[in-house]
Amino acid sequence: MMIRSFFTFIVFCLSVAGWAQPKDYQWLSPSKNASESMPCGGGDVGMNVWVERGDVLFYLSRSGSFDENNTLLKHGRIRLSVSPGLDMHYFQQILHLNEGYVEVTDGLISIRLWADVYKPVVHIDVESMREKVVVAATYENWRTTDQPLTKRAAFQTSYKFAAPKGLMTLRDSIMAGNRGITFFHHNGEKTIFDATVEQQRMTAVKDRLYNPLKNLTFGGSMKGTGFVLMDRVSGHYGAAPYEGWMYVMERPAKKTHLQITMATKQGTIDDWLAELSMTEKKVRTDHDRWRSQQWWRNFWKHSYVEVGGRKGEAAADTTVAALVRNYTLFRYMLGCNSRGQWPTKFNGGLFTFDPQYVNHDTEYWLSPDYRNWGGGVHTAQNQRLVYWPMLKNGDAELLRPQLDFYLNIYKNAEERSRHYWGHDGACLTEQIENYGLPCYAEYGSKRPNGFDPGMERNAWLEYEWDTCLEFCMMALEAHRYQGMNIAKYIPMIRSCLTFFDEHYQYLANMRGARRLDGNGHLVLYPGSGGETYKGAYNATSTIAALRTVTQALMEYEEEKGDTAALRVHTALLSRLPDITLRDSMIAPALHYERVQNTETMQLYPVFPWRMYGVGRPDIDIARNTYRNDSLALKFRSHVGWKQDVIWAACLGMTDEAWRLLQLKMGNGPHRFPAFWGPGFDWTPDHNWGGSGMIGMQEMLMQEVGDSIYLFPAWPLDRDIRFRLHASDGTTVEAELRGGKVLSSKLTPAKSGKRLVKPKG
Repeated sequence: MMIRSFFTFIVFCLSVAGWAQPKDYQWLSPSKNASESMPCGGGDVGMNVWVERGDVLFYLSRSGSFDENNTLLKHGRIRLSVSPGLDMHYFQQILHLNEGYVEVTDGLISIRLWADVYKPVVHIDVESMREKVVVAATYENWRTTDQPLTKRAAFQTSYKFAAPKGLMTLRDSIMAGNRGITFFHHNGEKTIFDATVEQQRMTAVKDRLYNPLKNLTFGGSMKGTGFVLMDRVSGHYGAAPYEGWMYVMERPAKKTHLQITMATKQGTIDDWLAELSMTEKKVRTDHDRWRSQQWWRNFWKHSYVEVGGRKGEAAADTTVAALVRNYTLFRYMLGCNSRGQWPTKFNGGLFTFDPQYVNHDTEYWLSPDYRNWGGGVHTAQNQRLVYWPMLKNGDAELLRPQLDFYLNIYKNAEERSRHYWGHDGACLTEQIENYGLPCYAEYGSKRPNGFDPGMERNAWLEYEWDTCLEFCMMALEAHRYQGMNIAKYIPMIRSCLTFFDEHYQYLANMRGARRLDGNGHLVLYPGSGGETYKGAYNATSTIAALRTVTQALMEYEEEKGDTAALRVHTALLSRLPDITLRDSMIAPALHYERVQNTETMQLYPVFPWRMYGVGRPDIDIARNTYRNDSLALKFRSHVGWKQDVIWAACLGMTDEAWRLLQLKMGNGPHRFPAFWGPGFDWTPDHNWGGSGMIGMQEMLMQEVGDSIYLFPAWPLDRDIRFRLHASDGTTVEAELRGGKVLSSKLTPAKSGKRLVKPKG
C-alpha cells in the first residue's frame, strides 16, 4: 500500500510541475473495447492502447502504409498478457504527455509503451517491483487471406462508391520464426494508380508520373529477448476474424522488453528486408528512449494553453479546464506524426479503430482498417484544418509532411494541364490522390461523349481547384513565422498560381476573342466556391485565395531580391478581380448556378485569407455577413469541419465564439475526449479538432501588421494563460485572471511588435 501511495504522489507531482509541462491524462479502470482506447505514438507511428479483460491491447499504425487499392492499412494488433496479472483495484492507465508514452500499472507491475520519434520502432517495457512475471505477446492479423470488400468496405479505398466487382484487400505475408515474427504487405506492379491513369486518359504520359504505390512494401517484425513461439491461435475481435502467433518468455523475470521494428520501401521484398534489418541494427534502446522523451519535452515547450493557478493550484473553471485539456490532447495526437513522409489524415489520422464502434449499423461490421473517405486520397478542404493551427503552436516543422505531399505530386498535376489543355501550371483537384491525379471515384466513370477529360464529372467537385492555395500559403507563413527554408516549395507555389492565370485565359479564349474582361481582369468562370457554390462566376473564396497568396509570394520574392519573378506576380495581381459585395455583405460569387453543399465560402475572406477581422478595415461588412446572410445562418454548426467558431473569433464576437467553442472542443463521444466525430467524415475526426484548435487560438491572440491583440474574443471572466507564436519568430505569453491581463510578454522583447490588451 505504501508503494502504491508513493507512486500516485509522484505521478501527481510530475503532472503539475511547470507551466510548459502538460498534465498527465489517466484512467482508473480498464476499457470495454477498442473504442475506449488511448492514443500513443511518435515519429510517424500511432497506437491505440487499451486494457480489456486483463490484457493490454494496441493497434499498430504507420503513415504511408497504402495497399493496392490505396487503403491505409494497419500493421496488426498486439495483445500482451502478464502472469501474475495486474491488480485491478489499483489500476491506472496513464498517458505521460510530457514524455510521449503510455503506462499501464497497478503500482507494482508497470507496462510502458512508446514509439521512437526518430526511427519506426515501438518499444514495450515490462517491469515488476514484486515477484517475477511471465509475459505473453501475441501478434494478431485479420488479413491472412484475401478479403472481398463489401460495398461499404470499399469506401476505405480510393475506389469508394465506384469499386469494380470482386475488389479485394490482398493478404499479408507472415513469417513466424521461433524467436520472432515478421509481417508485411507487398503491392505488386499493378495498383489503383494504373486504373486511374487509364480511366483519366493519361496513358501517353504514364512513364513520367510519380507512382508511390508500385511495389510498395510495409510491415515489421516483433521480437524480444527470451521470447519463443508458444502457440498459434485464432478468434474474433469486433466483427473481424483473426489469426495470432503467441510468443512467451522462456522463464519468469522482473524485467523484460519487446521491440517492434517497422520499414516501408518501394522495390523488392529483399529491398524491404534489408531496410528492416538496417533499422534494427540502429536501435539503442536506452539512448533512443532518452532522445524521444527529449523531443516530446521540447515539443511542449513550443507553446501551451493552460488554466488554473500556478504550481499545482486547482483549476477554478472546470469548463475551461476541459477545453484546454482536449486542446492539449489533440495537439499530442498531431505530434505523433511529426516526422512522417505522409501527412496526418483528416479522417482518423493514425488512431482509427473498429468501425462498428463508430457506426452501429450492421454494414459497418468490418475490419479495423476501415475509415470513411479513403486512406490515400486527400480531401484538401478537410486536410487544411489539421495543419493551420501548427503555426501558432510553434510547430511549423510539423507542416513538412503535408507540404511535401504537394511537393511530390504537383509535377503530375502539371502533366495533367499540359496533356489536357496544352498550358502550364499544376491542376490540383480537391479530392486528390497521393499521386496527384483526381480520385478515381470522384473523376466519374459515366462520362458523356465530348466531356473535357481534364474535368471531374462530379456535382460537388467540378471546377474546384483552389484548395491547394491554402497549402501554398502555409509554406509562406511557415517562413514568415519561423523562418523555415521554403525554397523547394516556391516552384510549386508559382505553378499553382500559374494554373489559374493560364487556364482561365485558355477558357476565355475557347469562348471568344478576348482572354480578359473589359477591366483587364481574369474571368474566373466556370468556377466553384468550395463544394457549395457551383457554376460560379468569380467565386469569392478563389479570388481571396489568389490575391492573398500572390501578395505573400511577392513579399517573399522581394525579400529574396527576385525581381524577375516579382514582375510576373505583380502583373498577375493586376489581373485578379475584386471580391463581390452585395447589400453590405460579402457575396459567395458575382454569380453562381446552384448550391450543392453547406460550406459558408463567403466568409473565407475572414479565414483563412484574413482580409477582414479584428483590427482590419470594414469588419462590419464581415460581421454583417456572419449575422445576416441567409445561407451563413442556415449552414451554421460546430460539427466536423465547420468553421463558424473560427470566424466568430476572428471577428471579435466573443459570446458567439465562446458558445461554439464549448460545442466544438467539448468531450467527444468516446472515452478519450479528443476522439471527436464522425461528423461528416470519420472518428477520430481530426478536422473537427483542428478547426476547434484554430478557433481557440484566434480567441486568445490575433496578429494584424505589427499589432498583436490579446484575448480579442475570449470571455474576460474566464481565467487562462498561453504561449503562442506570431510572425518573425516572436512568441507571445499572457495570463488573464479576474478579468485583467496580469502579465504579458513578447520574446524577443525588441520584436518591433506591440501588444493590444482588451478593454474592460
